[in-house]
Amino acid sequence: MSKVPSILLNNGVEMPQLGYGVWQVPDDQAFDAVTTALETGYRSIDTAAVYENERGVGKAIAASDLPRGELFVTTKVWNSDHGYDPTLRAFDASLERLGLDYVDLYLIHWPVPARDTFVDTYKALEKLQADGRARAIGVCNFQPAHLERLIAETSVVPAVNQIELHPNLAQSELRAYHARHGIATEAWSPLGQGKGLLSDPVVVRLAAKHDRTPAQIVLRWHLQLGNVVIPKSVTPSRIRENLDVFGFELDGEDLRALAGLDNGTRLGPDPDEFDL
Repeated sequence: MSKVPSILLNNGVEMPQLGYGVWQVPDDQAFDAVTTALETGYRSIDTAAVYENERGVGKAIAASDLPRGELFVTTKVWNSDHGYDPTLRAFDASLERLGLDYVDLYLIHWPVPARDTFVDTYKALEKLQADGRARAIGVCNFQPAHLERLIAETSVVPAVNQIELHPNLAQSELRAYHARHGIATEAWSPLGQGKGLLSDPVVVRLAAKHDRTPAQIVLRWHLQLGNVVIPKSVTPSRIRENLDVFGFELDGEDLRALAGLDNGTRLGPDPDEFDL
């Protein structure tokens, strides 16, 4: 399989464009899943405090013979830990569970704008980056209005915004905003959680055209748009399949056909309203 390309974040840190996500992977399964991913060739692992699997992820990293500098580890602060001091404490707890001295990317998981605490939370992330404990910092699920406040009221433009993004929710306006401000777009639920997208006639037709699986077609679409993508699976064959997306290319006609699937269908919560 071809080596995964990296993108250059706005602070000069390199991030693999395709990584392995562990959302909904139980902690007792995370060791085997992440071990398989690392053995397959993934070098970027995306977890979060709320996933409750940081310990399993950390054990897999420790058990691998890979140098720490070859890995890119992301975790996130949960909504209940918003605020400057609570965020610093939450980060310490995540680092302890992971068994690491630093993370490569630390993200605010949701803006929860009703609480109006995400600016103070982000200022804690700025300190973590300044102290060298997080190589890059960013956010998840932030809308342009939330990003505008961060850019106006803090000193570090987020390196990444991780958002729900798949052909049924292409997020064109938000991606354009990111491009204008040097923010990398990272897609969660990149395969639309499989809910109809992978059996869509357009995707199935393109899979047949390129002799690939529907999932590989969708992941290739993300890569050609410039998105960072973190597909999740605990099935070893699918873990391998999701990485094997560098030996072919979608043409302009293919991309236009996939663009036609954008119908604004959101599978996850509305970022303007979610608070848990």
